[in-house]
Amino acid sequence: MKFENIFLGENVEIDPSSSFNNVKIGDSVRIAKRCSIFGAPENLLEIGKETYIGMNTILNGYKAKLKIGANVSIAQNVNIMVDSGPNASEFLQNIFPIEKGPVHIGDHTWIGAGAIIMPNVTLGNFCIVAANSYVNKSYPAYSIIGGSPARLIRNLTEDEKSKLLDHD
Repeated sequence: MKFENIFLGENVEIDPSSSFNNVKIGDSVRIAKRCSIFGAPENLLEIGKETYIGMNTILNGYKAKLKIGANVSIAQNVNIMVDSGPNASEFLQNIFPIEKGPVHIGDHTWIGAGAIIMPNVTLGNFCIVAANSYVNKSYPAYSIIGGSPARLIRNLTEDEKSKLLDHD
């Protein structure tokens, strides 16, 4: 693998079994075992400060911009992708074109184990994604979502929001 366009903040911890390229990683980010994290020279994948990425996670930011905010908690086996489709079959692409678009994960978001985030999704700050969810549309800040496909379970209450904002 050719390594290029790697910008690391201070106190970044990346397990040696993980691979990464074309990334800008903020201070105090921790990346666990066997992760694959990549952007492209024209689409640097960005990870904000103090974010944690669990083992076996794939962050694919090659075909469009993928931006992960600060203080984001990503559990194990999560797949976040900016493109999806039958890339090996031009015939199937005539029926099912490759979907491509940016993904933005807001600050303080928590993504549960096994979740899949599809192209063209924005999750606002303080979102919670239940484990094993398939997220194919955007949700605003303070949303709790889950399912396949994901749907709004509820929003954080005003009391919950005030507890968060007291510390922000």
